[in-house]
Amino acid sequence: MTLKVGALELRSGLFVAPMAGITDRPFRRLARRFGAALAVSEMVGARPELRGSRKTRLRRDHAGEPGPISVQIAGADPHLLADAARFNVAGGAQIIDINMGCPAKKVCNVHAGSALLEDEPLVARILDAVIAAVDVPVTLKIRTGPDPRRRNALRIARIAESAGVQALAIHGRTRACAFEGRAEYETIAEVKATVRIPVIANGDIKSPEDARRVLEATGADAVMIGRAAQGRPWLFREISHYLATGERLAPPPAREIGAVLAEHLDGLYSLYGCEHGARVARKHIGWTVRSLPGGEEFRSSVNRLHAANAQRAAVYDYFERLAA
Repeated sequence: MTLKVGALELRSGLFVAPMAGITDRPFRRLARRFGAALAVSEMVGARPELRGSRKTRLRRDHAGEPGPISVQIAGADPHLLADAARFNVAGGAQIIDINMGCPAKKVCNVHAGSALLEDEPLVARILDAVIAAVDVPVTLKIRTGPDPRRRNALRIARIAESAGVQALAIHGRTRACAFEGRAEYETIAEVKATVRIPVIANGDIKSPEDARRVLEATGADAVMIGRAAQGRPWLFREISHYLATGERLAPPPAREIGAVLAEHLDGLYSLYGCEHGARVARKHIGWTVRSLPGGEEFRSSVNRLHAANAQRAAVYDYFERLAA
């Protein structure tokens, strides 16, 4: 299952959802290695005064990352977003993704993210400005609407298609729903039946069976996976195999999980530095071991370690004990 976004041909219809504080370069590289066709960066703000901050520089670090490089930008001002798009394309972005899906209060309180769904004329102005500013494909991430009584994803999708957006990702919840309750796919199916651009379904896809069910329910061209891939980058390999064969792959053995986690840790230490990288690594270690024997006890003990070398050694010892 290949997918075209503008002139770019992607090897599959498996996408990594952008997640703040999670989808950094080490996470994206692992997901791509296990079969994700596209791993969208953490969102970067459009305000130019933020570009020099360490956080933004790290979020924009794509060194050694396989293409295509997709950078997500966030904001509410069409001119600033257009300028941010140009800046990121100059820095190597091959796709610009616009965030109109984040429900976080700090984002919505400045009328960005999913708060933009309340103002359809502003949505149109933003899309027109960004698409005119760059010569790479522009994609859009949205939710189904501001709240369950005002699902306007279909109108937003028509605006996006008319403006020249090359692909549309839809999370099957409204802004008001945040991440509560179950995602609904009827709205995504309605959008897919109406527009001609690729539609990517997102929300509550936790397993290979979920991926197939959502593709069948929506008719979507691809699926986007976020929280379920935390600590499980091999989920993309499992989904790809299941969609191709109808068969479940065996779960990875302990030594493979340990090796993947060690690779992730090394990437974090390299990107953030040992001290900061060890702090960032704690959540990834916790997600990786949460369902493994003694995982909760190990997570608690490793969180008390501050040195990167001690953290990595503890991870090695834990997985060696599991493998034995």
